[in-house]
Amino acid sequence: MGEDSKVRKQNGQLLSFVPTGEYYFTKGVKAYHRRDLQRAHKYFDRAMQLEPGEPMIVCQLAIVSTELGDYQQSIRLLKMILEELDEEMVECHYFLANNYAHMGLFKDSYHHANLYLELTRDGEFNDDAEELLDLILLEADDLEEALLEEDSLIVKQDEARTRLEAGDFQKAIEIFEELIEEYPEYWSAYNNLALAYFYLGQPVKANDILNQVLNQSPGNLHALCNKLVFAFYQKRTDEVQELTASLGKIQPLLMEQQFKLGATFSLIGEYELGYKWLNRLRKFGHEGDGPFYYWLAYSSFHTGREQAAKHYWKKVLEFSPEKEGHEPWGTGATSMDSMDTQVSTIIKRLQSEHPEERLFALFLTSVSNQKEEILSTKKITENLTALEEKYLSYVKSGKVNPGLESVIGAHETALVLYDFHQPIDQGEAGIYLVWFAVFEEAVKEGFNFKNKKAWAAAVEFVWEKLRNGNITKMAIAKKYGLSVSTLTKYINQVTECLD
Repeated sequence: MGEDSKVRKQNGQLLSFVPTGEYYFTKGVKAYHRRDLQRAHKYFDRAMQLEPGEPMIVCQLAIVSTELGDYQQSIRLLKMILEELDEEMVECHYFLANNYAHMGLFKDSYHHANLYLELTRDGEFNDDAEELLDLILLEADDLEEALLEEDSLIVKQDEARTRLEAGDFQKAIEIFEELIEEYPEYWSAYNNLALAYFYLGQPVKANDILNQVLNQSPGNLHALCNKLVFAFYQKRTDEVQELTASLGKIQPLLMEQQFKLGATFSLIGEYELGYKWLNRLRKFGHEGDGPFYYWLAYSSFHTGREQAAKHYWKKVLEFSPEKEGHEPWGTGATSMDSMDTQVSTIIKRLQSEHPEERLFALFLTSVSNQKEEILSTKKITENLTALEEKYLSYVKSGKVNPGLESVIGAHETALVLYDFHQPIDQGEAGIYLVWFAVFEEAVKEGFNFKNKKAWAAAVEFVWEKLRNGNITKMAIAKKYGLSVSTLTKYINQVTECLD
């Protein structure tokens, strides 16, 4: 009779013996110490099948896999521990560094060895990790140069993303285009560049960039998600349905891709699909940041999980206190934050290098309920032109003083647009940027701004055409209560200012 099949009780009865994961783990350790690696692998594998959530078992299986030369399996198991089971099991980074070194992937090895040393001061493998780093630098002569290049890329990408999130689209575009020139296959830069152009009111160019990505990197998840967002904002219903169906079938393994999918579905109102991916990340221990909890709160609330949504919203406010008042259950809640109340966004726009951005920021300040806080911020007036200084004085005082006729006309035209285009999210920002770019040139040309509705209507028509919108002069004229001939006159003036 096999030793692990049955045991005999004193009264003669036979009981079935069901071995546990711990039982096979113990046998695996004994086999490993005997250097019987094949048998150890067999026992640890069986232990993992019986107790798949136990990180120590998975780690031992990964170690044996490394010694057997199966580095890919070992890497997969170690990443499973860090991403799904126990992110604080920092020794996994040292084991990953070893695997990557064996495979000749020195940059990855260097990264994980350093990470291990950063996360533990007196770890069991500290000396080994430092020795491994020395060996890596000896083996890979060009590693330091490659790491410096990688650091430069990360710094530029972070700066560009910060500009994008702050609404400084022109500067973000400049940086992303520099990145693409330096790294022609860095698809993340292309995808973010497409977002910047879309927010600036140039969806045709934005979609062209995404198509370029998908031609060279078929199935690129971020590009597909961005196409879905663009189609949603442009109300291309058939394309939205088609892309939603396609993306709904995708089962991404990377946590970053799961978040992108969950956030995208939540943004377009497919809350069940959004909640599926975001909650999956939460269940696997993903700590998340402000945007993660923001979309998790929205998708939870809109799928009937109100208590959970309130819990997650508290976490949102820990990261971003300025989002108070944007709760998904609020009367004015939308699936996108509005810029007109975001203090940090407005201040960053005031510090932009581009005049239309600064003029737009002054308008946003005027309609913000936190105007005094923004105006009290230091350094917001350092880059302002004489025209912008006049606008600032009007925003501060609200008084119609001599010499302010132009800025008052610009401001009141923007208010006309605000009647039709609020709350101001990233997708709506473009129309205001077009207007203030037009305004700056119109002042130089000596145009007057008495007919605010005509200016606003003409800007909306041109903006819609830039977005490849299917709009007619008749429809815009009716919307703003104008004649088509008056609208046409102002469209010509707007076009002249943009040329």
